[in-house]
Amino acid sequence: MDALPEAWSQVRAPVIVPLLRLAVAVCLTMSVLLFLERVYMAVVISGVRLLRLRPDRRYRCDPLPEDDPELGSSAFPVVLVQIPMFNEREVYQLSIGAVCGLSWPADRLVVQVLDDSTDEVIKEMVRMECERWARKGINITYQIREDRKGYKAGALRAGMRHAYVRDCEYVAIFDADFQPDPDYLKRTIPYLVHNPEIALVQARWRFVNADECLMTRMQEMSLDYHFTVEQEVSSSVCAFFGFNGTAGVWRISAVNEAGGWKDRTTVEDMDLAIRASLKGWKFVYLGDVQVKSELPSTFKAFRFQQHRWSCGPANLFRKMLMEIVTNKKVTIWKKIHVIYNFFLIRKIIAHIITFSFYCVIIPATIFVPEVRIPKWGCVYIPSAITLLNSVGTPR
Repeated sequence: MDALPEAWSQVRAPVIVPLLRLAVAVCLTMSVLLFLERVYMAVVISGVRLLRLRPDRRYRCDPLPEDDPELGSSAFPVVLVQIPMFNEREVYQLSIGAVCGLSWPADRLVVQVLDDSTDEVIKEMVRMECERWARKGINITYQIREDRKGYKAGALRAGMRHAYVRDCEYVAIFDADFQPDPDYLKRTIPYLVHNPEIALVQARWRFVNADECLMTRMQEMSLDYHFTVEQEVSSSVCAFFGFNGTAGVWRISAVNEAGGWKDRTTVEDMDLAIRASLKGWKFVYLGDVQVKSELPSTFKAFRFQQHRWSCGPANLFRKMLMEIVTNKKVTIWKKIHVIYNFFLIRKIIAHIITFSFYCVIIPATIFVPEVRIPKWGCVYIPSAITLLNSVGTPR
C-alpha cells in the first residue's frame, strides 16, 4: 500500500502537474473562444432585431393566389410530404393527422409515410391509419423497406426514388413527433416559389412538453437559444445554417443537385445542408412559423439524441473539411462561417469544454493544488455563457 503514494509523488511534479497545466491552458483558450462567439451572436442578433431584418423584408413571399378561377389549384405547386418513423406507437396518429390536415389543394399534395418499424403490430396500426386517410381523399402512401439500411437517410432516399416524385417541386419533412399547423405550407412555400435561389425554408420547433420535468426545461433553454439566436443569425448573415432534420421544406432540384440523402454519418440532415450550401443555394429560417414537437423526457432517449448530435458533426467535419476549403462557388466569408463558427466552435469546442473542462479538469485540480484556475475561467466566463444561452428562454 505504501508503493502507491510513493509512485504518485514521483510522477506528480514532473508529469501530472505540467500536463494538467497544459490542459487548463487549452481549455481556458477554448472557453474564451466560446465566450467571444456568444458575444458576437448577441451583438448580431441585437442588430437584426433593431434593424428589423425579418425574412419577409429580405425576400419576396407574396401569398399564392387562391381565388383565381382560371388557374384553380394549378397555382399551387405539387408538394411531397415525407414522414419517416420507427416504432412510433404513441405519436403516429398525431403526425399523420396533422400532415393530412394541411391547408393545401388535395390534388397538389402527396404524403409518404416511410415506416421502418420493426414491431409488426405498430406497422399494422400505421398502415391502417394511412388507409383511413386515403379513404377521405388524401393522396397518402404507406411505404416499408426490406431492411433499415441507411436508417432515416435511407428511408428518405428510398421515398424520393418513386416515379411520381418527378411531378413534385418541393418536399417537406416532419419526424413522427412533429405536428405542423394547417397553414404551414402556405407560410413557407411562397419563399421557395418567388425566390429561385432559396433551397430550404426551416421553421422553428415549439415544445409541447417543455414543463414535464427538469431535463425537458433544460433542453428547452438550450434549443430555444439555438433557434432564437444561432439559426436567426446564420440565416440573416450568410443565408446558411444546419437543417434541423424536420419541420423544413426543401426544393427537390436543390436536393438532387447536392447529391441527395447520404448515410455516411449520423447527421444526414446537416450533411445535405452543407453540400447544398456549397452548391451556392441559400437557406431561410422563419422563427415565426412554429411546429409542435416533443422533447426527450427520459435519460435514455436524451443520451441517444445527444450522442448523435455530438459525434455526428465532428465526423462530418472530418469528411468535408477539404471539400469546403477547395470549393469555388461560395465566398471566403461563408467558408469561415461554416468552418469556424458552425463546426469548430458550436459542434466541437462547445462539447469538449462542457465535458473535459467542467467534468474532468476542474475536479482534477482539487488533487493537484499546484495547478490553479483563475476565477474568470471557472466562474465569470461560464456564468456569462450561461446567461447568454438563456436569452431565448427568459422565463
